[in-house]
Amino acid sequence: MDGGSGLNILYANTLELLEIDWSWLRGDAAPFHGIVPGKRTRPLERIDLPVCFGTPSNYRKEVLTFKVVGFRGTYHAVLGRPCYAKFMAVPNHTYLKLKMPGPNGVITIESTYEHAYDCDVECIEYAKALMEAETLIINLDQLGSQLPEPKRRARAFEPTEAVKLVPVDPAYPTTGR
Repeated sequence: MDGGSGLNILYANTLELLEIDWSWLRGDAAPFHGIVPGKRTRPLERIDLPVCFGTPSNYRKEVLTFKVVGFRGTYHAVLGRPCYAKFMAVPNHTYLKLKMPGPNGVITIESTYEHAYDCDVECIEYAKALMEAETLIINLDQLGSQLPEPKRRARAFEPTEAVKLVPVDPAYPTTGR
């Protein structure tokens, strides 16, 4: 749950895990910011999917629109403000609970602090790996621009540099051409 996000996001690998046919996706050209730190991101597509919270005796089901992104994330999906508005849900980040009205009372979705901590650690490690990869790419680009001009390649049996005559047999001295 991300109360700061104005989007519901689904990762492409999650779509594959759910075995959802890619023909359900619709085009989407609007870029967004903030999912990858400091980067502008363009979603691959968008998709409408039913989302259900609760138990068989007390549940809510709504159709949400997700932006499908092509990079790997540490979660399966990000539920943002559009989800909260549609479900009339109230998140409490301190207690890791999400509450919403259901047909038979309040529906409460909760997590553990250990799970939240593991997700945060994985997210931080992933962000560090992205930054290191980006730094490596920049360094490789700089090294590529500093490479000297490649030497002229010799055609068959053509020397590339000055020829130095070397005697093979001291009894027969070499003579210049």
